[in-house]
Amino acid sequence: MNAFPVKCSCHSVSKTFIQKETQFVHVLEDINLQVRENEFLVLLGPGQSGKSTLLRIIAGLEKPTSGNVKLNGKVIEGPGPDRSMVFQTYSLFPWRNVQANVGMGLRFKGMPTEERRRISQKYINLVGLNGFESSYPHQLSGGMKQRVGLARAYANSPEVLLLDEPFGQLDAQTRYLMEQEVLRIWETEKRTVIFVTNNIDEALYLGDRIVIMEGKLPGKIKTIQENPLPRPREHNSKPFLELRKTIFQMTKLTL
Repeated sequence: MNAFPVKCSCHSVSKTFIQKETQFVHVLEDINLQVRENEFLVLLGPGQSGKSTLLRIIAGLEKPTSGNVKLNGKVIEGPGPDRSMVFQTYSLFPWRNVQANVGMGLRFKGMPTEERRRISQKYINLVGLNGFESSYPHQLSGGMKQRVGLARAYANSPEVLLLDEPFGQLDAQTRYLMEQEVLRIWETEKRTVIFVTNNIDEALYLGDRIVIMEGKLPGKIKTIQENPLPRPREHNSKPFLELRKTIFQMTKLTL
């Protein structure tokens, strides 16, 4: 690990939610993790394993009960422009077209209109939505909506991109196409990416490393699996299937 610059790190992170004043839900326990510069890191685990909560803590949307998360050596105290998040739901403004949705973060920063349009157009082109700048969310497919979300996240020029099961609502074919797209974009515009999924194939196809979470609360890291498979990866190749079997035996997730 020492050979790789560390971008983000979790130090003894635990999280407990309080419900009805007297009920406590322990969601994360003693998470220690280092994320490398420009790495594509995948958090893999079933539902209720704390992986999305960990992502929200890194985003600054939740505070840890104990421990801390550091970005570039500084403790994360809340949301910041150095991180962008793409959610599973299509968090677009329905009254704004594609161009306006992609440039919304830049608008909030007070960027002049022409510069905002120039940057937005760059990322609209990057995600393959050129020609749809004037379309509204209700006119787009699920995959296209997530492309808008990716373009918006990249347009804000974050150092770390956080993706919380972004393709979970898509059909299998569209999901695979979006996996290919997100890798193409990552290889074009290298950023540190932390990607949450409960799908073993998706984790293997995308990740440089796979953080495997325990299958129950409180969420703990069971193991971290290096992914030695060269890119581009083939789902039906023998090394892919062998590693898939190994991870399945550790997680019992659905194949």
